[in-house]
Amino acid sequence: MQAAVPLNMKPHPLGEPRHHSSQTDMATCCSSAGLLAVFALIATLVALLYAPGPVGGAAAVTGPPLLLLLLLLRRLRRRDGGTDRRVCVLVLGDIGRSPRMQYHVLSLSKHGYQVTFVGFLDTKPHRDVLTQENIKIVSISEVKGIKVGPKILTYVTKVAVQTLQLLRVLLNMELQSHILMQNPPGLPSIAASWLVCFLRGSSFVIDWHNYGYTIMSLSHGAAHPVVRLAKWYEHFFGPLAAHNLCVTNAMKDDLQNNWGIKATTLYDRPAAIFRETPPKLQHELFFRMADTHPQFRHSGREDGELERTVFSVRDLTDDTVTLRAERPALLISSTSWTEDEDFSILLKALEEYEDFIKGGASLPSLMCVITGKGPQKEHYRKLIDSLRLQHVKICTPWLEAEDYPVLLGSADLGVCLHKSSSGLDLPMKVVDMFGCCLPVCAIHFNCLHELVKHEENGLIFRDSEELAEQLKSLLSEFPSSDGRLGAFRRNLRSSRGQRWDDNWDQNVLPLITGP
Repeated sequence: MQAAVPLNMKPHPLGEPRHHSSQTDMATCCSSAGLLAVFALIATLVALLYAPGPVGGAAAVTGPPLLLLLLLLRRLRRRDGGTDRRVCVLVLGDIGRSPRMQYHVLSLSKHGYQVTFVGFLDTKPHRDVLTQENIKIVSISEVKGIKVGPKILTYVTKVAVQTLQLLRVLLNMELQSHILMQNPPGLPSIAASWLVCFLRGSSFVIDWHNYGYTIMSLSHGAAHPVVRLAKWYEHFFGPLAAHNLCVTNAMKDDLQNNWGIKATTLYDRPAAIFRETPPKLQHELFFRMADTHPQFRHSGREDGELERTVFSVRDLTDDTVTLRAERPALLISSTSWTEDEDFSILLKALEEYEDFIKGGASLPSLMCVITGKGPQKEHYRKLIDSLRLQHVKICTPWLEAEDYPVLLGSADLGVCLHKSSSGLDLPMKVVDMFGCCLPVCAIHFNCLHELVKHEENGLIFRDSEELAEQLKSLLSEFPSSDGRLGAFRRNLRSSRGQRWDDNWDQNVLPLITGP
């Protein structure tokens, strides 16, 4: 349950992080005071509920713990000159795979805030998150719970231990002006964050990406007791936040109408790193990927003056790079390999695309790159390995944060299979693709029209047959830019909206700087 060493803090030779003694003393004091305050609060409530006799007797019983609670709260809320410039950003998940929360952290840092970024450190975050001096990463470990006995015991122990871990980490910090947390996952982070904000006088902000209970219902069913409990939990603790952000207007309306929560819509916007990739950078990425993914290697005769990949050629005499006219079309999709994305739809569409070519259709070969990590990846890799495709190649790499936007900016078409569990969130992967002016085919769900405009910046499909026909139509004139695919790309170039920085400054900064 111990918080790990921040990435931007060099370890002591004995393995412990270096702190100034005053900072260590303050952190220990705040942590101890916080846990005592939690205990005193519980004791006061118990005394009020069970104290016998008249009001005077109850006051006599509750007076000492209440006085202790007030003294502890005073210590916990002790501010200093830097309190107003400190913000904690919390993700009960892998921060390296939480791009929106990384963007929050970078925006806060850009405006001079000292940011403590709390979450699991399974995947390396973006370089800028690691190198900014006023960003400190505090790693927490994922709790598994007791693995003997019924599943409900495993779940309860996991939540209980994770709660204690979060309380210890959050109370061990210097006083933060705000705690900004991602939901989902929100169990137990919403309750723990609210309690710490209540004890320390910090402002609590929830960024609603979706609803946790709807994601849980995908694997357990909506009627499962744990799902019903999760729904009650979000409905009870969600309205306690001082400010709320959400990802769509549809979610904003749902939070207002069904939860009594007033939220600000903060659409996902692409960061500046997402843009079209020039040929030279494309070739450098393709050449590196060819070392581990043979699908990128050139299979023809080698020439000592030329450096080749299946997509590009670099002339070593003058360092010029050209894209090969006979190259395959590059199709890209990214995923967390979870239940809300059915990749069998894409695989069936690729089989149909193969049949189009075998039937005599004039279509290019296809390279399909599916990036990401997640629980169902091995399941789908076995399905991919079972396919017998001659004109379609599939690979499933994991890319570093710096390489992913380069690959998006090099692709010819994106595919999105994200199907919102609530019908109220939008896929950030499409936002990033649009930042690279990459047209998209996306599977339909209720509020997708807030992002994907059918026949304008991409196409919306409902099943594998429709997706296969869209691939055939869009790639029929490849690599020419005169067809529908080129028209969609030109539309994206001409209709670029706000980038993340301007969007954040307009919608979030006033919440942080306001009263």
